[in-house]
Amino acid sequence: MDNPVLWTLISIQIFMGAFDTLVHHEGSERLAWRPSQKTELRLHGVRNFFYAVIFLCFGWLEPHGVYTMLLTAILVAEVLITLWDFVEEDMTRKLPWTERINHTLLALNYGAILALAAPVLWQWSFLPSALIPVSYGWWSVLSTVSALGVGLFSARDLFAAARSDRLGGADPAGLVAALPPRLHILVTGGTGFIGQRLVEALVRGGHFVTVLTRDLRKGEGLAHPVRLITCLDQIHNADRIDAIVNLAGDPIANGLWTSRKRARIINSRVEMTEALKALVGRLDNKPACLINGSAIGWYGLHDDETLTEEASFKPAFVHDVCARWEQAARPLEQDGVRVVLLRIGLVLGVEGGILAKLLTPFEFGGGGAMGSGRQWMSWIERDDLVRIIARAVADETLTGAVNATAPVPVRNADFTKALAKALHRPVFVRLPAWLLSTALGDMGRETMLAGQRVVPAKLVAAGFRFRHPELAPMLQVITGAKEGGTHGAEQKARSLA
Repeated sequence: MDNPVLWTLISIQIFMGAFDTLVHHEGSERLAWRPSQKTELRLHGVRNFFYAVIFLCFGWLEPHGVYTMLLTAILVAEVLITLWDFVEEDMTRKLPWTERINHTLLALNYGAILALAAPVLWQWSFLPSALIPVSYGWWSVLSTVSALGVGLFSARDLFAAARSDRLGGADPAGLVAALPPRLHILVTGGTGFIGQRLVEALVRGGHFVTVLTRDLRKGEGLAHPVRLITCLDQIHNADRIDAIVNLAGDPIANGLWTSRKRARIINSRVEMTEALKALVGRLDNKPACLINGSAIGWYGLHDDETLTEEASFKPAFVHDVCARWEQAARPLEQDGVRVVLLRIGLVLGVEGGILAKLLTPFEFGGGGAMGSGRQWMSWIERDDLVRIIARAVADETLTGAVNATAPVPVRNADFTKALAKALHRPVFVRLPAWLLSTALGDMGRETMLAGQRVVPAKLVAAGFRFRHPELAPMLQVITGAKEGGTHGAEQKARSLA
């Protein structure tokens, strides 16, 4: 196999495969945390194992006779598994265009590799059976590193496939069991991490849902039937809307807080809420309530003080965002609409949000505490948040600010230990405060290095019972570290909501 052209093609295959794995499988698609991709993960696991064997063999051995036949069989099996994988992908998920192009290039390049290798393998197959040690210098080193990499991901994908049955939340319809039957609910931000689960729960619960979205293509992944609109003008004055859930807003932690970014963060929330005020003003029948998004950032940056809804704030940009958003929502009370301002904590779920960004580095041993690790993290599990939203719609006694957090906040260091334990990984890394401050500026300082110790006093007083009140057991369940008993837990949650 001492052919520079062949090794160049193998190198291209390695780098394109690494791009596909890291950018698509681990990045945008996050296959290891999608129960629907169990079969695809198994195929990837087996194929990566074959790749590890192929790379090691090409790099260090000349297989003759029967060993040539075994290697040929593995090469053919890889082709068959890849074809099966293509079919499975098209049946179970929508591939981004970059992944489709990359797959096409991988297939063409692999075909060229087989075409160059086939004559050599044919000659070797007639030689006496033996494994002849060889070395091709840096090419052999590259093949060894690649074999270790694909071997690691082979084990990871097979493990992820095995835990797939332990992933997934409870019956979505049960999350909105507190609601009266057959409501019409308008949801803004319905294609986001929280909104998607809320819409799924409402649809499965038999409610009529209208989702406002700027991009109809994003609505394709929502549970159906659902009405998609791109402008509030598409809602007629005579339409009956029983409740509005406003979750729309530009993401706050996806980039540096430049002056333009700060303006976009605030304006996206204020302008949407003011548009909802105009909608309510012209509707013949006013909705009973507006459940308006906000965040625990309203309280600003605190140390160890326990914060209920009655607590005061400290100056910070995150407070400015939430304050402007809440101020825009309160005038709807003048139209007889009950306004609930949900001050939402860190929403945790393997499907998205902050936890989704942490899972891969933690799985590969790269997770760690941020700064001192003493900053408080007030969190809420995503399904519990959906249940809180449903309760807020149904419970006429809830009004004004409502802390949507679990009753037991934790410090960042304890969060780090709990997540590492749930994933059965050690923790070696600590991200220094100076690095986060330098790299991310105010965004890093306010969202990662500072926090709030928030408790849901109003919800507790109203008798709301959390399905996941404590962090560590919750992480064990949603990461598939143990059987979650989600169906039984959901039946219990119905009686407690």
